[in-house]
Amino acid sequence: MSATSPATPSAYAIAALYRFARFDDPDAIAARLRALCSDLGTRGTLIVAGEGINGTVAGSDDAIAALVGHIRMLPGCADLDVKYARADAPPFARMKVKVKAEIVTLGAGDLDPGTQAGDYLDPAQWNALIADPDTIVIDTRNAYEVACGTFENAIDPATRSFREFPAWFDGLAEQLRAKGREPKIAMFCTGGIRCEKSTALVKARGFDAVYHLKGGILRYLEEMPEAQSRWQGECYVFDERVTVGHGLKPGNHVACPACGLPYPREGEHVCAGDETGAWPHRG
Repeated sequence: MSATSPATPSAYAIAALYRFARFDDPDAIAARLRALCSDLGTRGTLIVAGEGINGTVAGSDDAIAALVGHIRMLPGCADLDVKYARADAPPFARMKVKVKAEIVTLGAGDLDPGTQAGDYLDPAQWNALIADPDTIVIDTRNAYEVACGTFENAIDPATRSFREFPAWFDGLAEQLRAKGREPKIAMFCTGGIRCEKSTALVKARGFDAVYHLKGGILRYLEEMPEAQSRWQGECYVFDERVTVGHGLKPGNHVACPACGLPYPREGEHVCAGDETGAWPHRG
């Protein structure tokens, strides 16, 4: 496994991965992945599309190393982006390999994040950029994720799904142009994949000074010392950990068993999981 993998002696390795690449036959790639994952005993979700691969999987160290090695052999995937974590219990119930139109659904037409995405910044460069008052910082995640934590001074688009982001940004772009502004735009997401697409969208809309956090929030929390961090709160993750904090330590949120949304372990959550749309309960 990569040298960046944590050395904690937990039973399960977790790999969050993605790569934008051109796959001529995603169905065939998915079929081979299903067979391999079954043999390896991994659990999680992989999404395959004509534009690449995305997912999070868990298993033994050997199984994850074998799966990541296989994916790196796919066309254009030698530089697959992988973030590792560990868990003491299985974070996923089963293994799913899906074929979809997009590996992360934006619904904004034919974008090519491999060539159109914004400029990458490492955590130190990111800190400097978002400290600049002339920079607009945009959280590209959904509202329930933002509620767990975000970067200071970041704009929350209050979206319920990534599909809503293009319309929201078009509204912002109209306001900026009405004021004659073309600021530096800094964008971020959990692991980087949504920013690949959203920065490509923003550049396609005619903005040039567009940047995003390489490796996303997860890499930032892993590498940035807490004393120097501009992150506030915890980061929502799409597995049984629910949220993580600095050093990728498990956070203090739980997921509602009815609607799946996160809320603080000691807090109160008004759930939309029943007919009235109001179901307060405590963790």
